[in-house]
Amino acid sequence: MHYLVLVLAIVTETIGTTALQASQQFTRIWPSVICTVSYAASFYLLALTLKVMPVGIVYAIWSGLGIVFIALIGYIIFGQKLDLPAMFGLALILSGILIIHLFSGNTTH
Repeated sequence: MHYLVLVLAIVTETIGTTALQASQQFTRIWPSVICTVSYAASFYLLALTLKVMPVGIVYAIWSGLGIVFIALIGYIIFGQKLDLPAMFGLALILSGILIIHLFSGNTTH
């Protein structure tokens, strides 16, 4: 169940960051509202996962997957291109998350 909450925290953070880009530095009201509400929801959900998982592991998964998802959204929605070193770096982030998930004994308390 805690992984579902963490996934929801990642999704809401990704929505918030996408809305942040769309808000044009908080000059557009509705993307700004979506950004604020999404970030609040994400931090609340993130806090819930800290009841059963260590903060370092939670934050690594949350921020790492958020980075990868935002890079994909930036490419698909905003037309932001990624060069080969950026794609390699994102692959390393995903590899790190997989290593933590598959091999670490610290993923739950």
